[in-house]
Amino acid sequence: MNAQSQSRLIELRRDLHRRPEIGWREFYTTDRIVEELEAIGPDELYVGSEVHREERIRPPTDDQLARARERARETGVDEDVLSKVEDGYTGALAVLRKGEGPTVLVRVDIDGLPQSESEDPDHVPAAEGFRSTYDDRMHACGHDAHAAIGVGVLEAVKESDFEGTLKVLFQPAEELGAGAASVVGSGHLDDVDSLIAVHVGLDVETGVVVPGIESFLAINGFEATFEGSPAHAGNSPQEGAHAIQALSTAVGNLHAIPRHGDGATRVNVGVVEGGTATNIVPESASLEGEVRGTTTELRNYVEDHALRVLRSAAELHDCEVDVSFRNGAPSSECDDSLVDAVSAAAAGHDATVTPDEGDALGGSEDATRLMRAVQRNGGDATYVGFGASNPTGHHTATFDVDEAVIPLAVDTLTDAIRSISAAE
Repeated sequence: MNAQSQSRLIELRRDLHRRPEIGWREFYTTDRIVEELEAIGPDELYVGSEVHREERIRPPTDDQLARARERARETGVDEDVLSKVEDGYTGALAVLRKGEGPTVLVRVDIDGLPQSESEDPDHVPAAEGFRSTYDDRMHACGHDAHAAIGVGVLEAVKESDFEGTLKVLFQPAEELGAGAASVVGSGHLDDVDSLIAVHVGLDVETGVVVPGIESFLAINGFEATFEGSPAHAGNSPQEGAHAIQALSTAVGNLHAIPRHGDGATRVNVGVVEGGTATNIVPESASLEGEVRGTTTELRNYVEDHALRVLRSAAELHDCEVDVSFRNGAPSSECDDSLVDAVSAAAAGHDATVTPDEGDALGGSEDATRLMRAVQRNGGDATYVGFGASNPTGHHTATFDVDEAVIPLAVDTLTDAIRSISAAE
């Protein structure tokens, strides 16, 4: 990659870092991506609802959308783009058609996290003036760099000798575990022969490439609402059914679910709400949590136990419980053909190629939905990690990436895509 292109992509990354947005509300982010894509000139460009099927997981509320639209207008988002994303269907899909050959899709994600970013002067974004403009959200997982990489790959492949069709998907709402599900079934994956999903960081040093990550944990989220009966806490507590007691019992027993001998399993309750006053036996309480497993089967093992725990806790305290599990993401399997193509391309740029280190990663990714969909249709898929010397772990206030990862990722992915075409 030449110095001018590299500088432009780094500035794009920093611009997106200044204005992070939560899933299904990436209005400014999509607008900036569309601006860059239109300058490159893909053969087709799909924006917002054109990328997704109608059904979504965890859509925003009307109030959240209204606030996001107002902020988008304040930041100068193009009205034509806003009209395509204002209902919360965000993201973009660019298509290059360069003759006969395979169809390759590169997937990058674009959303931020509801987390405050550090103001420490040792934190590079703070020191160099591109810290998040907002106090309640930041790019704490590298998705700003992902978007820049996606733009760079589209431009580089357009200028290359690649023969075939390239699609670059700028996917929203990964952190919600939601965006990929709405792309599956949209029709955009139906002709894909090879899918490459991308992530930077992963607590790996810059210059190290992991061409086939399979250690993502299968994940599913859940919500549970306990309904009891109110009563005066001092005068007649025996007449109530204590919803928070039921919830508390459930939280303790959820975290006591036996681990499985076949692989890692996880459960976590991250949000609890309930009660109205200290002198009222609470009639309602709710929680949100998640279950994970090394494989989809192990995730289902935890999910089955969690459902039993929640129902038992409600019964113990004479309450009712309504439990809702989301449509989570499965585990991943990478195809050797793509792992080999990425490995060879990375080695050609003096990168250190290393295999996945198994359970060391411990995270989850909804790109596995896209991978499974392509593989079910007879295509190949892989998930590629590019080390970025992140100074602290993902989802922390001081997370950042070494921007040298951007040109390395663009060059490696471009060469891998070219080799996929040549192999046909």
